[in-house]
Amino acid sequence: MADQSTRNRLILRKTVVLVGMMGAGKTAVGRTLAAHLGVPFRDSDHEIEQAANMSIAEIFARDGEPFFRRKESQVIERLLDGTPLVLSTGGGAFMSEGNRRMISDKGVSVWLDAELPVLWNRVRHKDSRPLLRTPDPYGTLKALHETRAPVYALADITVPSEAGRSLDEMARLVARRLYETRPDVLETVP
Repeated sequence: MADQSTRNRLILRKTVVLVGMMGAGKTAVGRTLAAHLGVPFRDSDHEIEQAANMSIAEIFARDGEPFFRRKESQVIERLLDGTPLVLSTGGGAFMSEGNRRMISDKGVSVWLDAELPVLWNRVRHKDSRPLLRTPDPYGTLKALHETRAPVYALADITVPSEAGRSLDEMARLVARRLYETRPDVLETVP
């Protein structure tokens, strides 16, 4: 990444869209990355919850997953059409070909790639994950991981989300990868 002693500023030219499994750290890393870059942070799930005035789990229960996915696409499109920011998406958002195309056209996708044991450690004690409300949540997580990983691999950039890395380290790693590989997204100005 740019040498801090040069006192150049990093300017975000396109929205950075964090994708990956639940528990990969998209929201936490996204907030930290946005703070480092001095840009807004948005979480698509939070935006949907605010608009509906209910939790994702309640939306799933009342209206079903297809309804939720339509709302998710609308929120992502609205945020991509605005000022560049860091956007955390729900784990299933990148599974939609339409969302992938929209993200590719208007932003840059970054897959936070976490191994299954790391994901399980992070999500197993949370009951805010409607897709894991099954008799075998680990088996469900494993099946989702196996299905989704090949699609997440289509992201523009992959960054390993490893246990033991701090949020600051993760945010700096994402920024470094953006700076090194996507000058159209993150550039320095004097």
